[in-house]
Amino acid sequence: MKKSLWCILALALTFSVSKASFGQTVLDQETITDLNKTPNYVFGVKDEDGLKSALSVYDTFLKNGVNVENFEIVVKGPVVKTMVKDSELEKYFEKYKGKVRVSICGIAMKRLGVSEEQLFSGLDVVDTYTIRILQLQALGYNSISY
Repeated sequence: MKKSLWCILALALTFSVSKASFGQTVLDQETITDLNKTPNYVFGVKDEDGLKSALSVYDTFLKNGVNVENFEIVVKGPVVKTMVKDSELEKYFEKYKGKVRVSICGIAMKRLGVSEEQLFSGLDVVDTYTIRILQLQALGYNSISY
């Protein structure tokens, strides 16, 4: 009897998982109000997980009604090598084209041997990751690095 009670309890817990655990974060009104005070965001990323996390934040903001005027991701490091035509990331990024600006560090491209012609469309090349982040901070963007 105890064993079947534990099974029922385990099943009940499995099916009562909150929305937040599936990446559908629900923001409270105070958070939305605070975020709407400065609707410009920049995320600095160096790997694919960071890039996808930043895009997930963008999705969360939209689903929760956060006002987003500018959303930019500045990319450096090894992920630059995977942001080329016909890559998995190109397919992943398709739904964000024209909505999210993705800037690629020119120094990282040079170090990794990636030319501008190799990049998939919708990406912007900037001189340096650091200067671009600082520039956007000077313009009042909220910033975070992954």
